[in-house]
Amino acid sequence: MIAVEKALEQYGAPVYVRHEIVHNKYVVQTLEKKGAVFVERTEEVPPGNIVMFSAHGVAPAVHEEARRGRLATIDATCPLVTKVHKEAVRFAKEDYDILLIGHEGHEEVIGTSGEAPDHIQLVDGPEDVAKVEVRDPAKVVWLSQTTLSVDETMETVDALKEKFPQLVSPPSDDICYATQNRQLAVKQMGAEADLVIVVGSRNSSNSKRLVEVAKLAGARAAYLVDFADEIDEAWLEGVATVGVTSGASVPEILVEQVLEWLAQRGFEDVEIVKAAEESITFSLPKELRRDLREEAAALVAERGGSGPVPASVE
Repeated sequence: MIAVEKALEQYGAPVYVRHEIVHNKYVVQTLEKKGAVFVERTEEVPPGNIVMFSAHGVAPAVHEEARRGRLATIDATCPLVTKVHKEAVRFAKEDYDILLIGHEGHEEVIGTSGEAPDHIQLVDGPEDVAKVEVRDPAKVVWLSQTTLSVDETMETVDALKEKFPQLVSPPSDDICYATQNRQLAVKQMGAEADLVIVVGSRNSSNSKRLVEVAKLAGARAAYLVDFADEIDEAWLEGVATVGVTSGASVPEILVEQVLEWLAQRGFEDVEIVKAAEESITFSLPKELRRDLREEAAALVAERGGSGPVPASVE
């Protein structure tokens, strides 16, 4: 999110972003007002412009599309996703069959699968395990989408291990620390709260998982809302305790607005549930240290003209 703002400050509008930078309606709307243009396909970006790749990551083929389209690029892939991409490349080079645990169609899964399409097959939950076939049961490894529920992932891993006892685990946990910490906190509050409100967008995988985790932890009801005004007052009937949490990329102001809405309706006493201390920080994309407008112009000049480039041009 900061990378998009910095790019707009440094280069001015427009800065194109391939797919939503994060899955949050408020963030996308705020950045659009500042001059970001969100597109679903690289081909939608006119030659000579800057395109940023979202936190979910993209396949190598997308980088090639940008090169052919004469675009300067900023890679804002989350470093935790990049780690999974590198693991996929390494295990593919070692000729492993890679079982990618994740949700079909999710941008992160598409990007990771594109790193080694001949070696990766998707496993979308325990129910998918029965149809998984591998070349050599002694050379199988699992990786996962970073925004899944920890419990959901391990349930799938356990089922895979029953079928493939020699299944190799990745060198470190792939689930995003921010996702894990929120799920731990929701498990604590879900056991005590009558109602849990998750602030997040409906296309946010980790936000939807929090609703599921809250219900499994014992909450009588749990709902996902983008904004405080989406809360239905009927949800509060018979409720003594409300739990509030948010998806990993939700701005704090939206959580504060929900707390304020609840306070106006008698829920004024707030107790913080803290499952872990977060001290991890990431540096901005290295591309923001270059003159990308000049780079984009040079790419157009190098290929001649500024018209669209046929997909077949190499």
